[in-house]
Amino acid sequence: MGFLGRIRRRKTQVPARESLEIAELTERVTRLSPRLRLVPRYQQRIRPALEQALDYVRGLVQDLPAPRDANKEAWASDPYIHAFFGTPRDVELGFSRSPELREFFAQSPDSAQAYAVLGMAMAERRTLGVALEGDVMRSDVPQTVVSFSDHKVRIIACTEAALRDEIVRRLFDQLTLESLARVAAGKSRRNVLEREQALLMARLRLLERQGTGMRSVLGGDGDGEPGEQATLRAQVAENDRELAQLGKEAGALERQLECLAEVLTNARAFLSIEPRHLRLSAMNVLLAPESTAPAHEIELLTARIPGDPPLVRSFALVRFDRGDMLSSGALLDEAARLL
Repeated sequence: MGFLGRIRRRKTQVPARESLEIAELTERVTRLSPRLRLVPRYQQRIRPALEQALDYVRGLVQDLPAPRDANKEAWASDPYIHAFFGTPRDVELGFSRSPELREFFAQSPDSAQAYAVLGMAMAERRTLGVALEGDVMRSDVPQTVVSFSDHKVRIIACTEAALRDEIVRRLFDQLTLESLARVAAGKSRRNVLEREQALLMARLRLLERQGTGMRSVLGGDGDGEPGEQATLRAQVAENDRELAQLGKEAGALERQLECLAEVLTNARAFLSIEPRHLRLSAMNVLLAPESTAPAHEIELLTARIPGDPPLVRSFALVRFDRGDMLSSGALLDEAARLL
């Protein structure tokens, strides 16, 4: 009995979800590999796995902290925004430079604010700094300084609820990519035909370069130009035609569907958010728990995204007001000042 057969026969089933929601997710997870829709009764066969994954993913997203206001005033009052950005001006610049955020406000004239995922790269640097030890001020004290860079704002919505729903959808995209990766790498429960494996690996790389999955949420994978995106779409279409020529040889589609169901059922193994407690000084120096120096405490969230190469990004949900967007002229002046 295959994996799909076993999960259908489990006595402890995840409570049924709204049919419309499951139907939408079914179409979404098969969108990245449309040939799976050729498998008879594919919707019914992956439904139990989808329900189980949805239960976990929904809980993961619902547990994310509420969005934080991101503006220059918050830099002085919110230890998270203070840690993420070097100066109040950097907050305005970081968000105003986001093409996705500018496009969102242009297309949503009635939205006074935007809810978004702020993705960042975190680095820790060992250095020598100044610290008070007893009654003596020393200038050669080993310290760890935390910094955040490569700020990206890509997934944006009008409301917090809509943002969380979109994150759920992107997490399902990531699970689908993981199933493609496992099949392409020969990790499915049966051997994969050599030709099928090569084509699926090519498709996975193309989708990752397009920013599919959590890379599109957290950033950090480079920004493709419009011309490059058009080329990638054409390559994905060509890849899809080549895959279609394989037909149903040796149960290739059955194996892919089974692998997808296996990944969905074990979503916990592929999707995780790691919290880390940090005690930081006003200069983002990492302080020991026993330190008596003034400190702010934050719970930093980090997502680890599989891929080639893997991606590690810190993130936070934020709320940004339209009125805090800098004009294009102000951004040009800032760029000229840095020359």
